[in-house]
Amino acid sequence: MPKDKKINMTNTPLPKQTDVVIIGGGIVGVSAAWHLAVAGYRVTLCEKGMIGGEQTGRNWGWCRKTLRDPKEIPLMQQSARDWQDKKVFGNLETGYRTTGIVYFSGRQHGDTEHYVNWLSSIRDFGLDSHMITASEVDQLIPGGTNLPRDGALFTPSDGCAEPSLAASVICTAAADAGAKIFQNTAVRGLERYAGQVREVVTEKGAIRCDAVVLAGGAWSRLFAGQEGINLPALNVMGSAMRTLPFPNGPNISVAGRRFGWRKRADGGYIVSQADATIFDIVPDSFRLVWAFRPQLLQGLRQLRLRFGAAFFHELKRARKWALDETTPFELERIANPAPAQAVLEEAAQRLKKAFPVFDQIQIAHRWGGLIDVTPDALPLIGTSASVPSLIFATGFSGHGFGLGPGGGRLAAELVIGGSTCVDPSPFAPARFGL
Repeated sequence: MPKDKKINMTNTPLPKQTDVVIIGGGIVGVSAAWHLAVAGYRVTLCEKGMIGGEQTGRNWGWCRKTLRDPKEIPLMQQSARDWQDKKVFGNLETGYRTTGIVYFSGRQHGDTEHYVNWLSSIRDFGLDSHMITASEVDQLIPGGTNLPRDGALFTPSDGCAEPSLAASVICTAAADAGAKIFQNTAVRGLERYAGQVREVVTEKGAIRCDAVVLAGGAWSRLFAGQEGINLPALNVMGSAMRTLPFPNGPNISVAGRRFGWRKRADGGYIVSQADATIFDIVPDSFRLVWAFRPQLLQGLRQLRLRFGAAFFHELKRARKWALDETTPFELERIANPAPAQAVLEEAAQRLKKAFPVFDQIQIAHRWGGLIDVTPDALPLIGTSASVPSLIFATGFSGHGFGLGPGGGRLAAELVIGGSTCVDPSPFAPARFGL
């Protein structure tokens, strides 16, 4: 986090009144704050922990169009333009660069057929994604051994940015544009009059406002529940690790079921595997089983089910509270789940076997992170029917970092009213009756 007094405002009194309160300081929240501030709105962002401390700072850092749901592609194309345009976010450096991304094929999982079908579904979007042969894979990433001979899916224009940098940089840009940023400031709930939000109540006092943007990621369902809204989202856990820098490694990013990587700006790598996602069985798993039944049945072979401490942790967590009480958001400022060590070790070993250049890697850090997932794996971006002044910008289903600039832009445009950068209807909360 940069030592910028405009961002580190936790000792500054909250404003008594603002136009918009944003709940959550991940990349979607800070992007929305920037767009609203530039448009002349008084913006106050409240983050219960630290900017980019959870999902945003714990992901792989990919900014990809590859294998997106076709409904999501226009939003990702907008995000890609924002990532690349230095004038967006005040000419500050987010670490974005175009690297290309390769998705290996696994015959036993029907990956090639899936890739071909996806390419057919996105034909009208003008993407540069295409299938490449095994020999072309060898040319792009020399030195591989015993790789799938079915070729791969390749998108040359895909890129990456630095999760440890991007959110804080965009937050700096938002603060420079006039947004007020508060870390360690949990929002406890909303005060309403005639159905409209009139006040946001935080642990440090109340703020009068006209609109609220909920960009709370894995915490959004809990917050919505306090407001009587049954937001359908379940959290899964991903694990990743960072290597120390080493020379002569590939620049291109790679995804595979058993290993994947992304080169960092410092010459190290983020390493994990696609099949590393863990689904902890928790009380919400049973509350939402009907909404998620097709996805759960389809994904059982990919998800690693686990029953243990997470169940009892959620069971003990309060689901309702008075606005003068300490909330779960204050008791757990930053969700920091332990990584799946065995999964990461497996990924490292398979990576070394497939690409001997990685024999020299030294692991610097391992971590876990929660990912909020909706039943259709599309984000929720739009106005609540029951609370018209509440705008959702959450449920990005593991795609939030890459989609963050566009998602934040769209949320801001919905607050402002008028035209939007993309059609928001695929992301409308109404599809879940919200």
